[in-house]
This record gives sequence, structure tokens and C-alpha cells, in this order.
Amino acid sequence: MTTTPPRSAEIARDTAETRIRVRLDLDGTGQAQLATGIGFFDHMLDQIARHGLVDLDVRCEGDLHIDGHHTVEDVGIAIGQAVRQAVGDKQGITRYGHSYVPLDEALSRVVIDFSGRPGLVLQAQFTSAMIGAFDTQLVHEFFQGFVNHAGVTLHIDNLKGVNAHHQVETIFKAFGRALRMALAPDPRMVGTIPSTKGVL
Repeated sequence: MTTTPPRSAEIARDTAETRIRVRLDLDGTGQAQLATGIGFFDHMLDQIARHGLVDLDVRCEGDLHIDGHHTVEDVGIAIGQAVRQAVGDKQGITRYGHSYVPLDEALSRVVIDFSGRPGLVLQAQFTSAMIGAFDTQLVHEFFQGFVNHAGVTLHIDNLKGVNAHHQVETIFKAFGRALRMALAPDPRMVGTIPSTKGVL
């Protein structure tokens, strides 16, 4: 009987600005334990876990007395590192994923490619600068940190929205579902790298 190795990882990342511990399981059930010190950010990470079916444990002690920038960016970096480690050589994965997610008046589209090449295109005009203690500019910083260290190409478009909370939430939900699709095993690609180059 052939068993699939676990796709999980643990990352510890300490800087002068943040102290972060991330544990994740790409084949989980969407369970999350989150403590970043920014309530809305925890809520968004929970969307990734729930809709991506990723078990995610994130603990961060950051310099929130300054602002949330370092916390959000560095958590993106650490999650990107964990995903890259957990996915391994990418044999047998679907590679590409996409999702449209609505929330009332808001609608977002996310497309991801586990290409091995970091790239982010994010198009969003948020209608508010702040959601609670969360600066909406940090949506870009989170995903930039993630793509740089996960080695993925990521296109994010908020297509509609009036309420900034809804705009951001549709982005994170769509990201979770696109991630789930891309990382799903493709039964026709068992033991094969999904690229004509033979490596990703």
C-alpha cells in the first residue's frame, strides 16, 4: 500500500520586529489557531484556513506599538515559507487554481500558479483605509510576502465592492479556495511534475 507523505511544515521566524511561529497542514480540515494581535487579520487568516482546507496555527508577537505593517508582512513571509516547504517538489499537484467569491455587493477573483516564480498583480481600490486596527494597504504587503517566499504567481482582482470589509474578505476567501484547487492532487499526474520543464 502506497502512502502519501504528509504535506505539513513548521516555521520559526524571529527578527528585531516580529517573532513568528507557523504550523500548517495542506491536507487539513480548515482548523485554525490564530494570534497575531490584529483581530481583523486573524479573521482573514481564518478564511484562508477554512476555505483552503488548510490547518493553520499562527502565533506572532510584533511591534504593534508602531503599526501592523511588520506583523502582517512577516506573517505572509512565514506562511509562504511553510507552504513552499510543505508542498515539496510539487509532484502530482494540479498546479493552477482559481476562484470567484462574492460577499453581498463585493466580488473578487484570485488565480494562482505554483510556477516557482514569485509574482503578484493585485488590483483593488478599497473604500476605506482602515478596518478596525487593520490598514487595508497591508493586504498587498501580506500577499507580496507570501508570493516571494512560496514561489507562486498570484493575480488578485477585487471586481466590485462598496464595503471595505467585504472587499478584503472576498479576496482572502477566494485566495483560500484557489490555493486549495492548485494544491489538490491530480490523479492523472501521479509522480509527475506539472511542467514541460520537468521542474517547478
